[in-house]
Amino acid sequence: MTADLPVRAAGGPSGAVPMTAYRSGALAGSAPVPGDKSISHRAVIFGGVASGETRIRGLLEGEDVLASVEAVRALGASVARQNGQWLVRGTGNGALLEPGHRLDFGNSGTGCRLFMGLVGSYDFTSTFVGDASLSKRPMGRVLDPLRLMGTQVLAEAAGGRLPVTLRGPRVANPIEYRLPVPSAQVKSAVLLAGLNAPGVTTVVEPVMTRDHTERMLTGFGAEVGIETDRDGARRIAVHGQGRLTGQDVTVPADPSSAAFAMVAALIVPGSQVAIPGVLMNPTRTGLIDTLLEMGGDIAVSNRRLSGGEAIADLVVRSSELKSVRVPGARAAAMIDEYPVLAVAAAFADGDTLMEGIGELRVKESDRLAAVASGLRANGVACEEGADWLKVSGRPDGRGHDGPYGGGTVATHLDHRIAMSFLVMGLASPRPVTVDDTAAIATSFPQFVELMRGLGGRLEG
Repeated sequence: MTADLPVRAAGGPSGAVPMTAYRSGALAGSAPVPGDKSISHRAVIFGGVASGETRIRGLLEGEDVLASVEAVRALGASVARQNGQWLVRGTGNGALLEPGHRLDFGNSGTGCRLFMGLVGSYDFTSTFVGDASLSKRPMGRVLDPLRLMGTQVLAEAAGGRLPVTLRGPRVANPIEYRLPVPSAQVKSAVLLAGLNAPGVTTVVEPVMTRDHTERMLTGFGAEVGIETDRDGARRIAVHGQGRLTGQDVTVPADPSSAAFAMVAALIVPGSQVAIPGVLMNPTRTGLIDTLLEMGGDIAVSNRRLSGGEAIADLVVRSSELKSVRVPGARAAAMIDEYPVLAVAAAFADGDTLMEGIGELRVKESDRLAAVASGLRANGVACEEGADWLKVSGRPDGRGHDGPYGGGTVATHLDHRIAMSFLVMGLASPRPVTVDDTAAIATSFPQFVELMRGLGGRLEG
């Protein structure tokens, strides 16, 4: 039983789907955001390589995760959607099949990199492709440790980009790999490759990144050891060729998606929005911590555990925000939320400085450049450096050259740029237009419907 992909709105001749956001009245209501994308990818992957059946509730049914569903099918797993749940019957660890076609990940960097790790230690050939945006993103950071494990990179585009063809070794080498830059995707890729390697594969991360892979590996029965060195670096070791067993997984609400409703509620006067069941893993709460420092009224209640992950309910009320300095050490805990944080900073009093965010330049777009350009196009003063951004905010939405808004934002096929600037338009004196919303379906297909349900004026 194959799930249909989310339906995109029909665009113009170029296929683009523009949309305009207008200043709205107070936002109110409940905003149940979709399941966490990072956990959704991993639940599908681990279900696909485990023995027995994995039942997934709350899976994010965006295009990125559905690409992972199709990939595990191509590798021999059975996947079906029944009564709102997803049932995955895996192949068993070490028993993936050679795919009969290219693995197409569309816009999904997470899916592409994690699957490179998963199949990189198998003695077969696999080819990875993606859309125009994903094909510009560097894959060398994953290919380098795979080469150390014995994987051959038979083909790659210039600069280690897609399309990439891999051939795994007869027997993979277990390695110890120290991450040169903080990256949960690279860490996860190496650990996934280690599942099919004899012995112990270890990843050393000097800066802690989101730890969903380690948690889920343990939950599915892998032998995982985690230690902290004297210098504070984490050592994550997985024992290869062990048995993984299917599990019941409930995916909590994605904090990266909840970010849009949170910021909208904070900057639109008179708003009060409830967001239930949000993932509160400490490696993912950097935006909430930052918004609280800015004076945001965010009430956290009903803290609980689900599948080894902390979750809670949030109530967010409009607030008078103040500028802050966001240290680079926090970037790993909120790397996807900087575009919408920049929107919040535009309505805060003073200069907000975001440091250590060079990683934004190799996301779905050069997000750092795209955010700065979008802000300037809508009257917000900002300065951009190689790895930093300073936003000069005005609580009333009136910049030095007039009221905010009135511009069109180039999204560069990036879902988070599109959603962030639509949120900006809800609080700006003048409308804000984004040139294309089609990419929103990759991570948050319900975004427009949800924001309209809260009272947001989105037209297009």
